[in-house]
Parts: sequence; structure tokens; C-alpha cells
Amino acid sequence: MPPADTGGTTVSATSSVVTLNINGEKHTLPVDHRTTLLDALRERLDLTGTKKGCDQGQCGACTVLVDGRRAVACLQLAVAAEDREITTIEGIAGPDGELHPVQEAFVELDGYQCGYCTPGQICSALAVIEEHAAGWPSAATGDVRPEAGPLTPEEIRERMSGNLCRCGAYVSIVQAVAHAAAHSADDAKETVA
Repeated sequence: MPPADTGGTTVSATSSVVTLNINGEKHTLPVDHRTTLLDALRERLDLTGTKKGCDQGQCGACTVLVDGRRAVACLQLAVAAEDREITTIEGIAGPDGELHPVQEAFVELDGYQCGYCTPGQICSALAVIEEHAAGWPSAATGDVRPEAGPLTPEEIRERMSGNLCRCGAYVSIVQAVAHAAAHSADDAKETVA
């Protein structure tokens, strides 16, 4: 099959030109259909904060948010992420570099050691806090009513179980997520009051 002409960019039959909306910025680029979102981020767009760990969807090091939900970027094809809202670790902090409360909690409570898994852990933590606040149960949820209670260490461990830390900083990570979740809940109460 001859290559297709897509307005000045020629792509082969096994490639497409996609527009990826990453951290609020659109990036249009030709990609091979087999290119993972992880490789597009790291190798094509130089967004190297997202780490390549196992490259098999088992360690969570490459976790990003796609439309606000956790996704392991090594298992997601870039073409399937077109026109979706992708948030990487580079998009978590404020525009002036102010750390997100989850990032602050990781720093304050030493929720990292070597730091390699930390970007994926932080992206997962953001989604965990949102999922719990929305009343989504996990396998560890005893009472599935949305108003059932705060995010417990047991819930955090279950919900973060897709993210492995080779250094074993799990105790600090659970504390950091609990701390950030508690502050997020307090902020929500202040907004309502």
C-alpha cells in the first residue's frame, strides 16, 4: 500500500498522524501504529518523567492519567490515546512550579527512595484519591457506600497495588497518600462551607 499524504506529512500504511493532548498542550506527530504511549512520550516528545520499568504493565512505573484515570503507558498505544486528556508527572505541578499537594506529601513524608517509581506512584495516588472521593469501591472496601469513611491504609495499599517500589518505601508512600487525601478532604469541606 502506498504511503498516505496527510497535509504535508507523509505516513506509511502502518503509521498515522495523531494529536496527543498532553498536560494541556496538543502535540501532532506521525507514529507507527505499534508505538506505545510510553515510547511516544519519552522518545518522541522528550517527556522523560514517565519511567519505563518492566515494559509489560506489571510494575506501574509508567503510570499516567488518561482522561483522569490511571493507565500504564507501556500497554496503551499512542494512536488509541488520540484526543484524550493525558497527564504525565510533568503536568502535575502548578504552572509556576509549585508542587501539587500529593507531591509535597511525598517529599515531606519521604515517599520515595531512588525515585524511579515516584512519577507513576504520584499519578496513581492522584487517581486513588479521586476514585475514593467519588465513592468507587476497591477490593478492600468493606462498606461500599460512598460516605463510608476516610481513605484507610488498607484501601491505599489495595488501590496502589499496581505500583511497585523496588526500594520498599511502601510505608512512607501509604502515609503520603493518606496525608494528601486528608488534606484534599479538608479542602473540599472548606469549599462547601
